[in-house]
Amino acid sequence: MTTIGFIGAGHIGGQMARKAVELGYDVVISNSRGPESLAGIVAELGPKARAATPAEAAAAGDFAVVTVPLRSLPDVPVEPLAGKIVLDTNNYYWERDGHFPALDAGEATTSGLLQEHLPQSKVAKAFNHIMFSQITTDGTPPGTPNRRALATASDFPEAAKLVTRLYDEFGFDTVNMGPLSESWRTERDRPAYVVRQNAAELAENLAKAPRTI
Repeated sequence: MTTIGFIGAGHIGGQMARKAVELGYDVVISNSRGPESLAGIVAELGPKARAATPAEAAAAGDFAVVTVPLRSLPDVPVEPLAGKIVLDTNNYYWERDGHFPALDAGEATTSGLLQEHLPQSKVAKAFNHIMFSQITTDGTPPGTPNRRALATASDFPEAAKLVTRLYDEFGFDTVNMGPLSESWRTERDRPAYVVRQNAAELAENLAKAPRTI
């Protein structure tokens, strides 16, 4: 099975790692505090998980998940992620991250900023508009009536395809928003944000999202 490298091991990263291990993936998790701080979650996840530095996790992953606060984006390792698909779970919380004028003005997206930081990687938006606890509880088998849907966006079709596959494995349908420039549609305080919705409802909520809030 594939190895997933996690840059960040907070609420979203931890829940994604739990589900990934359940599905048979190997995971390498990291955070800013060092591998020793992750002993608890590694013990919980078992032999398919290990802790590492961010650079080591990035290098080990066949693809990676970046799930760090926006203010920490400059610390995401660049070279080990070159050529790889990178899933971005971030949202912009100015109270936590400080103000980014380009985001406030609707001239940029959080995933676009990560793509600029990782020019040789293939960034896709993923898992940013679901409560972290629901990542492991709300998934259902393919074909389930009213199955919950999540959105993705990427400038690279292969990255969006990977997210679609992963969503399905985790138990969710997918709505593709298009390029990263559209990824703001699932972010904070917009109609699709942390709402349980099926694919048709998600598409409707994406379409009526305001560019700035």
